Amino acid sequence: MKQNDKSYTLLKIGNKCLIQIVLIILAILFLFPTIWMLCASFYDATQAAQYPPKLLPDPFSMRSYEYVFSDDKILGYFINTILVTVLCIIGALVTSSLTAFGFAKLKSRCKNFLFFIVLSTMMIPATVTLIPMYTIYSKLGFVNTYLPLVIPSFCGGGAFSVFLLRQFFAAIPKDLSESAIIDGCNWLGIFMKIVLPNAKPALIVVMINQFVFSWNDYFAPMIYLQDPKKYTLSIGISFFKDMYGSLIDVGPMMAVSMLAIIPILIVYIICQKYFIEGVVTTGIKG
Repeated sequence: MKQNDKSYTLLKIGNKCLIQIVLIILAILFLFPTIWMLCASFYDATQAAQYPPKLLPDPFSMRSYEYVFSDDKILGYFINTILVTVLCIIGALVTSSLTAFGFAKLKSRCKNFLFFIVLSTMMIPATVTLIPMYTIYSKLGFVNTYLPLVIPSFCGGGAFSVFLLRQFFAAIPKDLSESAIIDGCNWLGIFMKIVLPNAKPALIVVMINQFVFSWNDYFAPMIYLQDPKKYTLSIGISFFKDMYGSLIDVGPMMAVSMLAIIPILIVYIICQKYFIEGVVTTGIKG
């Protein structure tokens, strides 16, 4: 019996070690591009053009960051991206929470059918609606403005955000809203005073998803923005190499890329607890 217990313990320890080794290897594979980007941002001009490239910078140089912080265009890209991202987050939180509240709490014969239609929009590729949306925005005079980037977030906030919040709102006990109605509270008051205060984890998940999507969005700015002064960071980085003609200086490009991902890392680290809690608590509910 003791021999069997010992064998079982060794097998259990071996399985855990194997799992840890696999996870470490996967973590290295996922992190290696970021590690290389960080190291390359400290290359000097000679090492940036060296082939084959080396991982560790030798010598260690800050010239790329000095150049980036002295370039007004890059600062403009950051400001444009922050503006668009903040507006998109506000639009997504407001409209998706209101839409999800209607699907979760209000009574209607056709709300399940309408909810199905909203979810079905996730199956439509963005390229399918590109031409009609561009035609509409062009006729309205919105091309080369930030409106085509922001308007979609104010029109429901995206089907996934609606789905996520609807699942969370549906888990809030009906007794709370019914008691509030008896006390004379209307649906807007229930939404503001009962539902939203209890939905902070789910709202943070929506905020993080929208932040990452808007901050990294390349497709929409590339289509709708024509003035280089209005470029967002993702477009600005892609055109960064044109500053050097046919010669691409890897150092400054990697420095800009590192600065671009820092806000995402900061937001995730700060909101990690609520993000995990929101994902766990928004299960499939009726």
